[in-house]
Amino acid sequence: MTPVLSVRNLKVHFPLSSGLLGGPPLLVKAVDDVSFDLAPGEVLAVVGESGCGKSTLGRAVLKLIPPTAGTIAWNGADVTGLPENDLRPRRRDMQIIFQDPLASLDPRMTVAQIIGRPLRTFHPELKRAEVAARVNEA
Repeated sequence: MTPVLSVRNLKVHFPLSSGLLGGPPLLVKAVDDVSFDLAPGEVLAVVGESGCGKSTLGRAVLKLIPPTAGTIAWNGADVTGLPENDLRPRRRDMQIIFQDPLASLDPRMTVAQIIGRPLRTFHPELKRAEVAARVNEA
């Protein structure tokens, strides 16, 4: 079975400053050589201490920031080099919840409303009952 998401040797390095005396630039290796597969129906949780690269990994996988190296395949298709316009339609199938739930989730909304929002946004043709049925499946 083809993984929904396949990440191979992903790296995200940020330049810290130019090197001393004209040497190579100093780098922060926020994500260094990460690989994983996510099968249909699986959920991935990235856990670690503050500053270890969890959010950077998520942003790089969604191509919200450019990876330094590595490949990202979504449903078997390599999306590593896709331009922004080609990524937009795929992003409706990709979701991420960052580590700060208060910044990511509206506390005034129920869980059902939060789960249903992308369905209503990307599938406005769905009737309210259809959205509710899909939310209950999740």
